[in-house]
Amino acid sequence: MSDARILVVEDEQRLAEVLQKQLHESGFRADVASDGYVGKRMMEQADYDLVILDINLPLMNGYELCREIRKTNSNTPIIMLTALGTPENKLIGFESGADDYVLKPFDFRELLARINVFLKRSNVTPVIDRKLAIADFEMDLDSKAVIRAGQKIELTSKEFSLMETLLKNKNKVLSREYIIEKVWNLDFETGTNIIDVYVNYLRKKIDKDFEPKLIHTKFGFGFYCGENEL
Repeated sequence: MSDARILVVEDEQRLAEVLQKQLHESGFRADVASDGYVGKRMMEQADYDLVILDINLPLMNGYELCREIRKTNSNTPIIMLTALGTPENKLIGFESGADDYVLKPFDFRELLARINVFLKRSNVTPVIDRKLAIADFEMDLDSKAVIRAGQKIELTSKEFSLMETLLKNKNKVLSREYIIEKVWNLDFETGTNIIDVYVNYLRKKIDKDFEPKLIHTKFGFGFYCGENEL
């Protein structure tokens, strides 16, 4: 039995039972909450390594629960498992603090693969410098601390992932396709403006009150991080 403990918040009883059984058979400890309030209490009372979260829940929906979790817990991976699959639904999910978004009906093998990716990331022992920096900006990949010019900046999990991706590719123009695959694990959808929305969030927090500007747009090509425009 793995030490990893997973919380499943799902009000469809049959699906919750099947998912719990499959997780147990895959070597995980799995608990189930049937509504958002119960899920919130369980998160407060135990340490979970990962959360699988439906959106349409009684009492407190998945978006609200996700935001509540992120108020005190920025590290535990949250996978939204839902039938709501529009770009707007996904955007709200990621804005609420979700790390991944899986649509129903789903193949358990795909869900399991995603679970293992997140758990592996959580358990990797750092072997290199886990801080990224440019100009007076610094982000710590372990503590998730973000500082610019000595000021602490609060980023959501997706904002942090986007900035990490840009900074790891400093002075390299990244296409929208690359960014949405790396940060959101999604196929690029031409109708979504999710990247533009999050780049705007980052600029307001990281660049608005500081110099030099670090986040740039190469029109027609994509986005990049650098102290100077290319």
